[in-house]
Amino acid sequence: MPRRLHLVKGAPQRGALVYGMRIFNGQVAAVEDARVTLDDGSSGRVAMHYIEGTRAQIRRQLMQSIDAFFELLDEPEDRK
Repeated sequence: MPRRLHLVKGAPQRGALVYGMRIFNGQVAAVEDARVTLDDGSSGRVAMHYIEGTRAQIRRQLMQSIDAFFELLDEPEDRK
């Protein structure tokens, strides 16, 4: 029989965050199951990410992921 987890009194509650990020050129017309449709009829997928932990752990990892996302988008100074 599976054991049930019990929270320790005073222990931070754990959870999970599922999210996706992508920048699209154009107006987004719809978003369904990680697929985005633009106004011009084109579509694309959004990679989904999963983070679990306490609220503080999730927030910290999410902020690091957002920073890394935008670093990948930025062009190096010599390519501008």
